[in-house]
Amino acid sequence: MRAQLFTTFLTLSTLVLFTGCSDDGDQARQGQSNRAPTVEAIQVITGNLPLEETLTGSVRARNQTDIYPQISAPVTAVSANNGDTVREGDILARLRDVEARDRLRQAEAGYEIARAQVRQAEADLNRRKTSLERVRQLRSRDLETQAELDNMEAEVEAAEATLDLNNARKNQARSIIDERKNELENTIIRAPVDGVLGLRNAEVGQQVSSSTRLFQIGDPESMKIEMVLTESMTGYIFPGQPAIIASSVTGLSMESTITRISPFLNPVTHTTTAEIEVSNPDRFLRPGMFVTVTVKYGESEQAILVPNNAIFHHPDHGTHGVFIADNVGQELTFEGEDPPRELTGTSPVRFVPVDVVARGRQVSGIAGIPNDTWVVTLGHNLLLRGAERANVRPVDWDHILNLQQMQSRDLFDIIQEKMAKRNNNYTPDA
Repeated sequence: MRAQLFTTFLTLSTLVLFTGCSDDGDQARQGQSNRAPTVEAIQVITGNLPLEETLTGSVRARNQTDIYPQISAPVTAVSANNGDTVREGDILARLRDVEARDRLRQAEAGYEIARAQVRQAEADLNRRKTSLERVRQLRSRDLETQAELDNMEAEVEAAEATLDLNNARKNQARSIIDERKNELENTIIRAPVDGVLGLRNAEVGQQVSSSTRLFQIGDPESMKIEMVLTESMTGYIFPGQPAIIASSVTGLSMESTITRISPFLNPVTHTTTAEIEVSNPDRFLRPGMFVTVTVKYGESEQAILVPNNAIFHHPDHGTHGVFIADNVGQELTFEGEDPPRELTGTSPVRFVPVDVVARGRQVSGIAGIPNDTWVVTLGHNLLLRGAERANVRPVDWDHILNLQQMQSRDLFDIIQEKMAKRNNNYTPDA
């Protein structure tokens, strides 16, 4: 993806340069093929390049979780919408509870039966205990047989067992009531935590089950960004290191630090997860979006520094290198209402392979060229046709770094503006 963006950037930037420096007369365009190509160049500098690792992070809200029903039933009411701020326990939706209420009533009736059976067993036990006591008194005066006494004692034991059984049934019925009450409570969908709702998927009449996500909830003012680290990255990326979080969609750029790194590697992929916790009071970050996280973990050794777009992959050689302008000619003015029609001051240009020792977001450190060299930053494709000399326009670092940050839409606008000027149809914005 970065290679495609880089190629588009070079192509559009070359069109900007060529459009701005082209002649608007037919005669000049006819002689254009006889002129040396026009390129931009910058003088390299020597320094230390910050060592950075660019990662893709996924954004999650604090306490972000999905809300699922515990039972299968149709939705009868929805009392919350996307963007609502709710508290833990607030009612979000209701499911049909007719069957749950019927089962609860049946359980309550069963419990009442069990209680009556316990009272009956207690009365029977008390009656048999009274009879046993009377038989024992008669037996002590030899007015009752031993067999009758033994029989009464057995009946009392049986009555005690019956009472224990009915008490167990009563406890079981009580448990069934609790279970049925829980089923009835499950027909009410409540917020599990404080937060803001989103991804609503609940409508009245909709049949849902335990696999149907009804809402997503989380705290969007406190975010967690998760990145995947390879096994080698764990050797130089640690908690506390500075990181820059950026989004090309929203234009967001903010600084933070690595909060934590999981100490366990996935046994299959040999990767782990790093997290960054950031406050998000303005809600520029949104759960589910992807951001670019640049982790700064040190500095490179002294190296020749060049803009990233100075490094060119030569299709003939199959190597990375730079085009060197040996003698920079006179500076030509690119901006202005009346750009020069003729380009003068050509310089020899040649391709030199280099080793990239460190790469940053906009600047790379290389080895293989002297430290006072001028390298081409725009117009590489114009030099592939065997051109040995080129009109070189020296530019400063601020110019090329700003140009590298431009979006493709910005470059197209510049091209159209300069073509309109050349055709005398340009109308400034109001």
